[in-house]
Amino acid sequence: MEASSSSPAGPAPGPPPSIPPSGDQAVWADVSPLIAAACADLQDGELVHGENFSLFAAMSALEIMDPKMDSGIERSGYYSIDEAIEDGIAPVPLSLDRTHDIQLTLDVIDHLFSCEATWHKGHTLAQTVFTCIYLMKMERISSHAVLNSFCRILRATCNSVISVVSTARTHEEEDLFTMSFGLPLNGEGDDKCLSVLNSVEETISRQLRACKSQALSKKKTLEEFESLQDNPELEEGYCRALLCRLRFRKHFHHAVTCMRKPQGRGLDLARKHVTSCLAELSLMLKSQEFLKSRSDIASQKGDESCTTASGCCPIGFDVSLNSRLLSPAPPRAVQILAWSDAIRYFEKLLHDLDIICALSLDPVLENVLHFIAQFQKSVPDLVPRAFLQTLLVQDGKLYGRDLFCDVISRALSLPDIIGDKEFQSNEFVVQLGQLVINLLKILCTNTAWQRRKLGKSLQDWSTISIQLELALKREFGETRNVLADENMCMRVSKQLLVWSQEHTYWIASRFLILGFELDLYSPSEYCMVYWYMHVVFIKLIEKMQLRILASNENCSARRKGKKKKDHSKDSVRDAPFPPSCLLLQCYVLLSEGLSMLLAALRKESKSFQLPSVFNTEQERFMQHFDLLQKAQIPECITYYSFQEAAAQAHMADVMKYNFFKEIQKIIPSLKGSFASEPEKLAELRQIEQVAEHNRIALNIINHVGASDPKLRVSFEFTHHPHFAVAVVKRS
Repeated sequence: MEASSSSPAGPAPGPPPSIPPSGDQAVWADVSPLIAAACADLQDGELVHGENFSLFAAMSALEIMDPKMDSGIERSGYYSIDEAIEDGIAPVPLSLDRTHDIQLTLDVIDHLFSCEATWHKGHTLAQTVFTCIYLMKMERISSHAVLNSFCRILRATCNSVISVVSTARTHEEEDLFTMSFGLPLNGEGDDKCLSVLNSVEETISRQLRACKSQALSKKKTLEEFESLQDNPELEEGYCRALLCRLRFRKHFHHAVTCMRKPQGRGLDLARKHVTSCLAELSLMLKSQEFLKSRSDIASQKGDESCTTASGCCPIGFDVSLNSRLLSPAPPRAVQILAWSDAIRYFEKLLHDLDIICALSLDPVLENVLHFIAQFQKSVPDLVPRAFLQTLLVQDGKLYGRDLFCDVISRALSLPDIIGDKEFQSNEFVVQLGQLVINLLKILCTNTAWQRRKLGKSLQDWSTISIQLELALKREFGETRNVLADENMCMRVSKQLLVWSQEHTYWIASRFLILGFELDLYSPSEYCMVYWYMHVVFIKLIEKMQLRILASNENCSARRKGKKKKDHSKDSVRDAPFPPSCLLLQCYVLLSEGLSMLLAALRKESKSFQLPSVFNTEQERFMQHFDLLQKAQIPECITYYSFQEAAAQAHMADVMKYNFFKEIQKIIPSLKGSFASEPEKLAELRQIEQVAEHNRIALNIINHVGASDPKLRVSFEFTHHPHFAVAVVKRS
């Protein structure tokens, strides 16, 4: 439609009958021939667009008449809850036959269980849990005690989980998780959901006890009490099936509530409820056989897709009911998890929560970082990661108890003469405390987001290290040695600098390691990755040793008044190479050995240097390490440094230095040091296997000759997720 700039020469034709007439200044043009020509010319997936139509606009566009993109095209569902209720898809009671009513109630409960697990995996509440009409209209089921009590505690639990995830802000990758879309999450009476559930549970428990008494006395009537349903032979089975589901909901709600208590006060109690939840899940699985035997065989689905234990389709659900509430984005095609998959999800969730509850709340930052790194190895989902973050960081304090300036002070083993207020008010300490808070939050995100955010945070850590160093030079000159009689302020400043640099290199090492977990590196890039890891690990050891040396000197100053008989014990504690440094030394040797082996193979057998039609090796180097290069971690390390080191590698040198054999010499002493730490012992076994297999492969390659055209070398991660093992074959 175009606005006319002048009066038409002749009478303008009227608009087509289907187009309503508009203002006097509008002229309609028939574009049907243009559209017909475009349709004939366009291929599948192409579209006509204006010059200002960008990729972003294409991503935000809605495709009309596409059921996945156009929420108004789906005509199979209902437009309102009242319309669905009038059509009878959510009757109350569920059936006039009391036995059938219990069967249908269990199906609704099981499907809601599957919906909840699907929601936890990142889908929306509107398309999962709140597809249940009974949950949307709770007042309708007030007379149905079992379903009403279950729905109330489920809604209260969902609200608590949303609160935890929103507080933690670890949900960028599942950004629809916390959106409620105006759904009724806070219902009147939800604060009494536990008392209502306990009342229903007690009634069913009495019924189950009566069933057992009847079985023992061999009576055939249940006239003394009101039964759940009309078939006495099925009463015990239905009681057991209902009880384990209601008790699971009760204990899970208790666990969530206890874990939300400040300063970790409810962790011990939460762990007991987690154990009870796992026991009830086991009973739920056992009830599946009974429920399947009582269900309608014709209406059963296959085990791989059914969302109920019985295999029957539940009543009272409509998937399109709330799809029109999703205004910020088109409705997703949601596949509800199968009931068996939901059981497995909750089992893993509860095991992850149990690990969090078992945390000792140790204020030593090094131990906290180690715990998070170990916890992330199990690939926890969003909910346990959110609980972990809210436990670690509360009100700007570690566990809500320890100021982060005190955590840093403890890590530095500062002498008592340093005043708490003076140290806490130091601008560098304040900045470092905030960086530590951000680091803990980043480590609780998923692997992909974690790596990206760690890379970006390196700039902040590097900047504060540079500022500390400049401040030291400005205040105390160029001297860098720690003297016994030097100014205490200078000593503390140097320790802060070393501590910040150590954590900068720890972040850099984790950034590189996460690339293996995300499969970001190709075999042709392993050489440069291990070379960079080797350089970073060396720097990390250097800073760690400097920090330990300074801490030991501070401790020695504190112990000047001790008796001489204690000096021997102190010398043991002040050992220059603690186990943590020796473990890092193993990583250094592994990385250096693998990088030199790969470089020698590239040079002598022309392998692992596959040319790319898209970019050069230097461009791939920058793609992987650009964030490290921007932060100058380490300093003066460039692609040309790697190129020069790779060019000097020879198989003879790899055999001469025998890095893998050196690792095997260190491992035995470390096993004794980590005897009480099963996680580190498992890590040592993995490192030992990698070293042994690579040592054997290296001997074979050296014996046959790397230039032998029949020799085929590949690298696999069969023994360690980050350090590869060379596999040698002859064609």
